[in-house]
Amino acid sequence: MASSHSSSPVPRGGRDGIYHKERDPSPPRCRPVRSLPDVCPKEPTGEGRGLCDGPSVVAEHDRWTVYSSKVNLPAALNDPRLAKRESDFFTKTWGLDFAETEVMPSFYLPNITREHFGPYQQEMAQRERIHERCKTICPNKDDVDAVSSITTNHDKSRAELEQVPKIFMKPEFALEDPATFNTVLPWSHFNSAGGKSSRDVASSKLLQEKLSHYLDVVEVSIARQISLRSEAFFHAMSSQHELQDRLQETQRAVAVLRGRTAAIDRVMCQGPLRALRTALTRNNCVKLHNKLKLMAAVHQTQPTVQLLLSTSEFVGALELISTTKEVLQQELQGIHSFRHLGSQLCELEKLIDKMMVEDFSMYARSDLNRSLKDEPQVLEKVHTPNATSEKERLESLVFGLLRQRKLDFLDIYSDEMIVAAKAIVTQCVAESVLHIEEIDTEVVTKLADQMRVMTFPQWFELLKNVFESFLLFLQRIKATLNVIKNVVLEVLASNQKNRLLEEAGSGASGQEASHSPSLLHGEAELAYLTHEGLFISDALNEAQQQQQQQQQAAVQDQSSVGGSRIQQSRTEAASSDSASGSAESSVIREQSFMSGENMMPTELELNRVINNIQELLYSASDVSHDRCVKVLTARAKDGSLERLSSAEFVCLSQAVEGFVRDTEELCGRRSVSLRGALQSQANRFVHRFHEERKTKLSLLLDNERWKQAEVPAEFQDLVNSIADGRITLPERKIPGPEDRKPTEFLLVNGQKYAVVGTVLLLIRIFLEYCQCVNDIPSIATDMLTRLSDLLKHFNSRSCQLVLGAGALQVVGLKTITTKNLALASRCLQLVVHYIPIIRAHFETKLQPKQFSVLRHFDHITKDYNDHIAEISAKLVAIMDSLFEKVLSKYEVKAPMPSACFRNVCKQMAKMHEAIYELLPEEQTQMLFLRINASFKMHLKRQLARLGVVNDGGPQHGLVVVDVAFYTENVQALKSLERLDLNMAEIWEQKR
Repeated sequence: MASSHSSSPVPRGGRDGIYHKERDPSPPRCRPVRSLPDVCPKEPTGEGRGLCDGPSVVAEHDRWTVYSSKVNLPAALNDPRLAKRESDFFTKTWGLDFAETEVMPSFYLPNITREHFGPYQQEMAQRERIHERCKTICPNKDDVDAVSSITTNHDKSRAELEQVPKIFMKPEFALEDPATFNTVLPWSHFNSAGGKSSRDVASSKLLQEKLSHYLDVVEVSIARQISLRSEAFFHAMSSQHELQDRLQETQRAVAVLRGRTAAIDRVMCQGPLRALRTALTRNNCVKLHNKLKLMAAVHQTQPTVQLLLSTSEFVGALELISTTKEVLQQELQGIHSFRHLGSQLCELEKLIDKMMVEDFSMYARSDLNRSLKDEPQVLEKVHTPNATSEKERLESLVFGLLRQRKLDFLDIYSDEMIVAAKAIVTQCVAESVLHIEEIDTEVVTKLADQMRVMTFPQWFELLKNVFESFLLFLQRIKATLNVIKNVVLEVLASNQKNRLLEEAGSGASGQEASHSPSLLHGEAELAYLTHEGLFISDALNEAQQQQQQQQQAAVQDQSSVGGSRIQQSRTEAASSDSASGSAESSVIREQSFMSGENMMPTELELNRVINNIQELLYSASDVSHDRCVKVLTARAKDGSLERLSSAEFVCLSQAVEGFVRDTEELCGRRSVSLRGALQSQANRFVHRFHEERKTKLSLLLDNERWKQAEVPAEFQDLVNSIADGRITLPERKIPGPEDRKPTEFLLVNGQKYAVVGTVLLLIRIFLEYCQCVNDIPSIATDMLTRLSDLLKHFNSRSCQLVLGAGALQVVGLKTITTKNLALASRCLQLVVHYIPIIRAHFETKLQPKQFSVLRHFDHITKDYNDHIAEISAKLVAIMDSLFEKVLSKYEVKAPMPSACFRNVCKQMAKMHEAIYELLPEEQTQMLFLRINASFKMHLKRQLARLGVVNDGGPQHGLVVVDVAFYTENVQALKSLERLDLNMAEIWEQKR
């Protein structure tokens, strides 16, 4: 066995599978005995490069490698001490994804299935069947001999081994065990009393021989087994020596490879790696420098904000604070030195909010309280040559308030506006009183008392000054609100523009996002296909690293942008300190639009602010009207406005209407307070106006003697102007030598009207009513009612005086003559002629919903026509009573014509003489037709009583002569020549 270690040749296997030892004719080489390498090499220590060292090919590192493992993986997985194999051996350390990770199939290997082996199996199936059949029929002879010899030797050795007791074959055999020892060496066979007998000696020799025999049997069996496996043993030994030789060669090759790799690492890797480290260090230094510059810029935020606030650049200060807070949250988060800066900026922002509100309040107060004699525009005063104008100051304030969502700044302006409106009235009254010596301000201290002490011209001048001041006040407010509205509209347009850009950007990003998965998949596949390394994961990791580098570059760009924004804000602060302009401020606002869009109010809120601006303008108009109402009511408290003349009240009404109209054009709001106050005063004025004229008319009627009056030329001109469509009072003319003389009749559209003096004045009175309506359209309804009442009063009072004979007691007339009646009828007809004209004039001054009050004119027209008809009936009744009295005494006898008919013709001539010049021809004819009908009725009745018939007898002839005399006399009157009397109706018709 010792010599077997020196056998170097490797046994070669023959065809029959039995290895034969090759004999080397050369003498055997003596090799020193070398120990085999440990299967568990030592951990690398960095000392030398022996076989037991670690596998590092570049440098030694004290890190764990696979060569540091003491137990191989199969031994760890097949631990005999565990009842069953652990199912979570991999997942409990590396996670659940380790066992379930799907291995990516290779692109170069086809997918092999069972169908690919089908042709081969079909081809080899037949050969396999033949081979199996041959093996069973013809076994190998050598194999049979070897098997038989092995079987014989095995049976023989087995029989010999059966002689050895079983106790020696047990695995737990140990002589230390007393029971085993007593079984193997039975000392009970020996004499324990002491001494050695011949029997004991024989027994011990027998036991020794037996044990020696057992040993020989075992050694023979072992030698037989060794002889049977000697070839395999020698082959294993020779293979072990060959393996040691090859391991030595491998060790030398590995040492050479390590040397070359170290040279490559030293020459080709360390330099580039150092360059990469230097580049990485430089990038880190650049980032650190940028961070330090950003920190320096942030550190200067508070001084810059103070500088901006000193120049009232609230927008720039707020933008700088917002940018700094954004940079602190995104770029400088976690910086210990800036841990309190965020809260300080928030407090500073709150302070700026208070400053803006206070500054806006001061601006509104100074703008509204400055002298109204200046231009009614936004403040344009420039305190210093390089300071911004107050208009830009207002725009900056409004934009800053909008940016901070302080949308209630209009309430501040409204409060200041109300205070300023009160001050305007006080100032105007004080200025007016200053020029009036009759008013002692120490005695009369209240403004209302001072206004009541003034005369109407003085007070009216004060009122016009108040109106003028409030118009300038409203113009100034409108200009200021227009500036505010333009800023709000600019912000609204910017918000809409940003929203459209965001929608367009979101659509583009959505398309990119939809393509990004496929792009990423394509990039991964491309990395897999082009990667030349050992693992696919390396290619994917490289792609991920490239994406991370791009993201880091974007973050770096953002940080640089944040720093540039802060630096830009500082530059703006410096520029605003040195010089500023409208273009620069607009640029700042535009940048603030883009950067602070999230801070800005929404479109709904901005539209609400625009509506509030318009409502504030309306409120300014209402406040102005309310203060003017105070001035008006203070004057009217003692009733002085009711005692105004119509001309004075018309002037007051025109001034108020002009102011209301101007404010409506300026503010676009129809305020009703001042109109309502004027309407209240107008109602009182109308009441007094109407009562004065009604009283005047009553006095005129009570003193009227109902005689025809001469018509002055001014009244004829007045009537002519009405005929021309001018329903107004003409201006009074200074009497001159060329004035025309009065006429007997009033010519109206070619018709003559004989009138009394009261009717002429009545025409002028209702023209005064129409003139008041022209001057004060708001009192049209009330004035129409009062005018209708006046016309009704004239109708009823004239009826009482003429038809009711009231003039006999009032004026002292002896009787009411037919001439009085005809004159009254003609006056009433003249009034009826003008009622449609008055109605049409009032209709133009009324609203469509007020047309219902025009029905009063229809009732008045009916009453007047009824009155005229009653007068006509009265005239007929006078003659009717005369005919009844005269014809009752008529007798048919000579001489002819009879005295009765003579008397009738005389009275008819008197009637005609009384009314001919007063009534028109048509009315005269109609009246005489009615009188003739009455005469015929009484004559027919008397002839029937007398029994005279148209039989051609003497009485009939006498009656015909009287009738002919009557007809001749009546037709001889003027305008009655062609009057058909139809006297045949006096006779009874024959049956």
